Amino acid sequence: VEELTGHKLLAPEGGMIIPYDGEKGVDLYCTTSSAGGGLQMMVAGLIKSMTAESANRAALGAGAIVMDVIARDDGRQSYQKIQRIRSLRPDMILMAGGTDGGASQHVMEIAELIKAAEPKPRLGVAYELPIVYAGNKSLRPQIENLLKDGFALDMVDNIRPVLEQENTEPARRAVHELFMEHVMSHAPGYTKLMKWTDVDIMPTPAGEGMAIQLIANTYKQNVMGVGLGGATTNVYSIVDGRFVRSVSANLGMSYSVTNVMKEAGIENIMRWIPFDLDKEEVASRLMNKMIRPTTIPQTLEDLIVEHSVAREALRLGLKHHRTIATRLKGVQVQRTISDMFDQAVADSYVEMMNIDICAGTGGLLSHAPRRIQSMLILTDAWQTEGITRMMQDSVFMMPHLGVVSTVYRDAAWNIFDKDCLVRLGTSIVAQGQAKFGEQVMDITLEMPNGDIIEESMNLGDIKLIPLAPDQEAKAHIEPANLYDVGAGPGKELDAVVQGGVAGLLLDARGRPLYFPPDDQKRRELLVSWFKAT
Repeated sequence: VEELTGHKLLAPEGGMIIPYDGEKGVDLYCTTSSAGGGLQMMVAGLIKSMTAESANRAALGAGAIVMDVIARDDGRQSYQKIQRIRSLRPDMILMAGGTDGGASQHVMEIAELIKAAEPKPRLGVAYELPIVYAGNKSLRPQIENLLKDGFALDMVDNIRPVLEQENTEPARRAVHELFMEHVMSHAPGYTKLMKWTDVDIMPTPAGEGMAIQLIANTYKQNVMGVGLGGATTNVYSIVDGRFVRSVSANLGMSYSVTNVMKEAGIENIMRWIPFDLDKEEVASRLMNKMIRPTTIPQTLEDLIVEHSVAREALRLGLKHHRTIATRLKGVQVQRTISDMFDQAVADSYVEMMNIDICAGTGGLLSHAPRRIQSMLILTDAWQTEGITRMMQDSVFMMPHLGVVSTVYRDAAWNIFDKDCLVRLGTSIVAQGQAKFGEQVMDITLEMPNGDIIEESMNLGDIKLIPLAPDQEAKAHIEPANLYDVGAGPGKELDAVVQGGVAGLLLDARGRPLYFPPDDQKRRELLVSWFKAT
């Protein structure tokens, strides 16, 4: 950076010149780190769907990769659990279990399992493995007696003090602090870096999460975000103020691209490809990508295959995210007579109809040749519904600005807003599906210059209307039959929609997305979508 800008940053004795004196130095230096493959954790709880699930959410919120979740009812024998703890060698264990004053014997059994396994940490052999205990607080003396030798034990408030309440923040903070103190201090060059910065060094996903929260807090809307990396896919949601992060550690675009093929099934990747390729050809292209993860697509064919994989990685990432962004289990749900025949209460509260903004970051999205391509990847993969604004990170600065936002929120937002966040546009999507070619919705748009545009959309249609990033248009949408654009099935909707570098995307392809069963027809339909945009 010094060479490029001619601005002196480093002091001769090492470290940053702080503060800025008009000629050299900086006022603040902060950093993110994904060293050593990030923070690898193991989570233990009493019941898989209750305390163990809450502990899992806390660990993910701190930016960890959760290697395994151990619970009394996970179907494994004690000796299998002990073997598993030994073989995984986590950086840290988060242990929960029991409400305050609740279960005790079973919680102690889990603590004894961990003690018996004598897990060795992954990085330094010399230090004690950190354990965060966030369970029944009346058991603290017994837990301390059992685990104080051989472990660095930290006690925090219970994650589920009562069944109806989840309190993940103290555990999340403790995990973050121990990560800095124990795990990262064994990464090479780290102690030197710690002297340079006054701000906590954040794991990269935690920084990304901060940036997504910054968008949600600024616009006061529900936001869904994704970091599509080479080895992992991080999905973030903020719905009604509740922030949840999930990491799919085996879904990525380079190192773990063949895992996406395995999890999604090659047929699901091929449904997005508008030309004739056989399965072996697609599989061998993806395996080549895994062996040479830094290569970038050279031909249009390669690009389309890569974008097809991205759609599936994002779809699976969201599917996994929904299993983590759930309502609390074990809590009584009030129901009315009208619910009597509708037995299942939906577990996940992440519904695309309630999401106002989708934001993406990561090399593939940031470097797509045309902005509309990354907008379509997000729209297709997550099957957005109703009216959704689409944004993306242009230069992969999200994690860094997330860290800055913890110190100077306004400065971080200004840079983010002006230099980093690209407004792709807005998608207007009708939820529902009928026969191909039948009417879906009529849209009337009043453009900024006073022009009126009227569009009638049939199932399978998609249309892009240019509207600049700083402009807005008034939309009146009339859905046919039982299609829903956000006001309810068949109900009209008036809204003000924002433009973007891609524009307004009118999408009548049906939700779930409609694909003709016949290959030739499917290809023709895909080509028509590409041409329309």
